[in-house]
Amino acid sequence: MQDRTPTACAPVPRVQRGKWSVLAAAVPTESEVVVTVPGGPDGRAEGPGGDPGAAAHEIADAVERLVSLWSTAAQQAPVRLSPHQLRALWALDTAPETNLTGLADRLDIGLPTASRLCDRLEAAGMLERAPHPRRRRELRLRLTHHGRRVLDDVARRRVQALTGVLAAMEPVERSALVRGMKACFAAEGDPSSRPRRTP
Repeated sequence: MQDRTPTACAPVPRVQRGKWSVLAAAVPTESEVVVTVPGGPDGRAEGPGGDPGAAAHEIADAVERLVSLWSTAAQQAPVRLSPHQLRALWALDTAPETNLTGLADRLDIGLPTASRLCDRLEAAGMLERAPHPRRRRELRLRLTHHGRRVLDDVARRRVQALTGVLAAMEPVERSALVRGMKACFAAEGDPSSRPRRTP
């Protein structure tokens, strides 16, 4: 007898005006990830913009939900990685050919933990150890082609999940979000991220 159980699919992201509750499911299940950002029924921003503390609470809530969306999208990849394994691959991608001590420092973990982590990634064919050309006792860590393909796939899935949320926003709101994020990074001390001012 043929199984006629309907296949669950991700719902279209939905925006609820007034509260600006954006619903986007990154996994083909019945669960939904809720991302809430400030906004009014006319599209203009609302909320405690003049109070940094209150704004921080709202942003922290939105970030927490986006992190859940981000993490869920990564778990959809054919190669399932733990958060530590994924962080290790990202660290090696941004700082290629680092050594074990450098990786442990970047991940803020102990050397034994970093060593076991590298053992598992090496066994999975995503990382390789190679002798340092000038320091014989040191081994460099670097991604394999397979490891880089895994990272590329995770990045693509994350962008797709985030695109589903952003598609439910008006263009002017997406632009405002980008400007706000750049301003936040600039306030943290990164001058390259400071938004350009229009005359």
